[in-house]
Amino acid sequence: MVSSPTRYLVFFQYFGTKYSGVMETSNDQSMVGVQNYLEKAAQNLKPVVPIKFCISSRTDTGVHALCNSAHLDIQRAPGKPAFSEKQLVYSLNYHLKPEPIRILNAYRVTNSFHARFSALSRTYIYRLLMGCTHYSEIPVFERDLCWAPTGGYLNVPAMQDAAQFLLGTHDFSTFRSLNSETPFQSPVRTILQADIRPSSGFLSQHYEHRGLEFWELKFRSRSFVYRQVRRMVGALVAVGQGKLTPHHIKELLEIKDSRAFPSNAMAPPSGLFLKSVEY
Repeated sequence: MVSSPTRYLVFFQYFGTKYSGVMETSNDQSMVGVQNYLEKAAQNLKPVVPIKFCISSRTDTGVHALCNSAHLDIQRAPGKPAFSEKQLVYSLNYHLKPEPIRILNAYRVTNSFHARFSALSRTYIYRLLMGCTHYSEIPVFERDLCWAPTGGYLNVPAMQDAAQFLLGTHDFSTFRSLNSETPFQSPVRTILQADIRPSSGFLSQHYEHRGLEFWELKFRSRSFVYRQVRRMVGALVAVGQGKLTPHHIKELLEIKDSRAFPSNAMAPPSGLFLKSVEY
């Protein structure tokens, strides 16, 4: 008699610089997805059926995750008990060892649970570094983990005023990049949180004399359209640089056209982190 599979929800993190994003890609590419490594590690558990990770939240090439999530079904050979949550975390991490990917927690869930559709909200943070007049001034320990916009310091109060226009339910067509799924997805999203606050850098207490400032932009919503966070950050930075006014953010929302987004204003992926997925 074949035993029924056990479904787990796993939370995991990764340093995204070397991956083509979180989603699975064909293995012949020079960069592959985090999912490729997760599923390769899972096959070492010797399941009866190959294990597929159903990822809750897509992230692009170079984007990091402090905590992403996925569900997976594991069917073991007859007579073998289901893995305990602790066993699953330990075993997957053992086989992920060479990669900057870590399983944080695992929970047994019902078979009707879905990592993507059961999520109540997702929180992203974007790390900005101010005070650099040239990219060579970025601390080596912060490379690929923040964005240092040219021109040094930004007008943070103006950025905070502009961020208020993003709160609530809007058509975010101007703030999404186009991809193959765009025609099938609604551009309407509800932003529950849009904060800009001072932050700390890695080992920053050791180079305080350099006058560098770290800031964190935090956005929370049930879901986001394609590249929405990077476009919102880029537009807010343009406000901070004086290229746009806070009211321009409201106007961009009202235009509802991705082609109206200022050219070259999208923030790079390196400063973006998926902070958490809430259930």
